[in-house]
Amino acid sequence: MITPHTAPYIIPLVILIALLFLSLKIVPEYERLVVFFLGRFQIVKKPGLRIVIPGIQQAVRVDLRVITMDVPSQDVISRDNVTVKVNAVLYFRVVDPERAIIQVEDYYNATSQLAQTTLRSVLGQHELDEMLAEREKMNADLQEIIDKQTDAWGIKVTNVEIKHVDLNENMIRAIAKQAEAERERRAKVIHAEGELQASEKLLAAANIISANPQAIQLRYLQTLNDISNENATTIVFPLPLDLISAFQAKKG
Repeated sequence: MITPHTAPYIIPLVILIALLFLSLKIVPEYERLVVFFLGRFQIVKKPGLRIVIPGIQQAVRVDLRVITMDVPSQDVISRDNVTVKVNAVLYFRVVDPERAIIQVEDYYNATSQLAQTTLRSVLGQHELDEMLAEREKMNADLQEIIDKQTDAWGIKVTNVEIKHVDLNENMIRAIAKQAEAERERRAKVIHAEGELQASEKLLAAANIISANPQAIQLRYLQTLNDISNENATTIVFPLPLDLISAFQAKKG
């Protein structure tokens, strides 16, 4: 029951309870509180139930989890003067909450802008074939450069992945023609290698036959056997070359 004697104490008590309620901050395990006292940095508070005095202290929450950022498509001119659109995804997290709040106004936006400009500058130093074939190397170069720049902000870039390299229709057709020409070249090389191997085998067989006259007779018999197994109306009987030579000698 409120009496005239207790009434003057009610309002200060209510204000005190309200201030105490507003001062209580629950900090999850994945967050930190960067606390400023009268505008000056004071402390980084860890997870748990924390007290921040309103009006005197100011607290900024910082998420320490890995952040996934989509880097918008960038127009990139490669070293061989081909224009492509490239987009990527960036993975980073805050490792120093104090620097992430004090050293940069908006670390998320700053990291995004840095990723876009780095994507254009790094890929612009390579040819189109390298962008398409050496993506892992490009990812590593981007991650190293961006991480070095964001280190002063208390940001750790854990990974960068190039998602798409979009080409115009003319370039797609040109690449398709190049791939087809490459396949034809390989087919011709394989065919030529096969002809070379076959000629080497034939030469080896000829050397064996010339060194062993009986081998040619066996070959004649094998040819006759192959002809007899086929449904042919004409049969050709091969004659030994030495026999033909003998007839020619008598005729002369």
